[in-house]
Amino acid sequence: MCIMKRRGVSISDFGRTPEGVPVHRYLVANDHGMAVGILDYGGIVTSIVVPDRRGHCADVVLGFDTLDQYRTSSPYCGAIVGRHAGVIGNGRFSVDGVEYQVACNEGPHHLHGGVRGFDKVCWRGEPIETPRGAGVRLCYLSRDGEEGYPGNLDVTVCYLLTDTDELTIEYHAVTDKPTIVNLTHHSYFNLAGHDAGSICDHELMIDADAFTPIDATMLPIGTIVPVAGTPFDFRTPAIIGARIDLPDPQLRNGLGYDHTWVLNRWDGRLRTVARVLELRTARVMEVATTEPGLQFYTGNLMAPGMVGKDGHAYCRRGGLCLEAQHYNDAPNAPAFPSPVLRPGQEYQQTTVYRFNVAG
Repeated sequence: MCIMKRRGVSISDFGRTPEGVPVHRYLVANDHGMAVGILDYGGIVTSIVVPDRRGHCADVVLGFDTLDQYRTSSPYCGAIVGRHAGVIGNGRFSVDGVEYQVACNEGPHHLHGGVRGFDKVCWRGEPIETPRGAGVRLCYLSRDGEEGYPGNLDVTVCYLLTDTDELTIEYHAVTDKPTIVNLTHHSYFNLAGHDAGSICDHELMIDADAFTPIDATMLPIGTIVPVAGTPFDFRTPAIIGARIDLPDPQLRNGLGYDHTWVLNRWDGRLRTVARVLELRTARVMEVATTEPGLQFYTGNLMAPGMVGKDGHAYCRRGGLCLEAQHYNDAPNAPAFPSPVLRPGQEYQQTTVYRFNVAG
């Protein structure tokens, strides 16, 4: 059943960190019965409840029942990722000729902000109400040198659930020293329901003529290549599983899809760039963003038998991620849009996950 509640935000306890910091869950509802659960730990989206074509509701994001599971077992489920989402090669980058070393927490490379990225910190949360909907504002000050990044970075992320069934995420950040910033959202979506098994039967469209190939360590090689004639061509809707296991070198390197698509006509304005359809339920999710890239990941590294919400054992490829962001390893690739942020500038990013049903 859907959440039968008028628009608003309710707050409940969700445990404490080992340091004793209380963590809260914000349940945000709209007037249509859609509801989103959000933690002030990691900015984690714990649930998104939406109806199907018959009005039956399901939770369409993977996650866990306890804070300890999110702390110790989660592959970034539902989290805010930063300071720099994706991979940084060998954990090194330079800004204005100064080289910085950050943690190599994914083989030889740096991934998703390091050992204690934005997914593993406590944010300061407060409920918000606007004419468009209700939500949560989350704030965090990342100190100079945290995880090796330069500059004090003051970050605000606003989740807003609208009465048109959109989850809007707005990111803002300012710095007092030149640094790099690349934030994203890392929910694993399964439009049949979080406990429904593989997402390989979902249909996907991505408005991108090119993608960034990776090497065997999943590091982008710094080039941009056309999707035409490859398993990476989703310009017209295609079933995800139809080509995922083809003997393609890039699919072998990613163990499936785990690449950045170079979005068409990028100019920093918000526009729709992807659409996912689950055929049995007719649930549809559209993605709109201001970002130049979209990381499409099919949960290839999900541990078999990972126990999630309601005690359900998730399977490999049980969820898909559509992470709007700059390209992986952008600080080290001159051909990619730069993620550098300077004092006096403001990092701004908006991504919208829009839910409906196919006619």
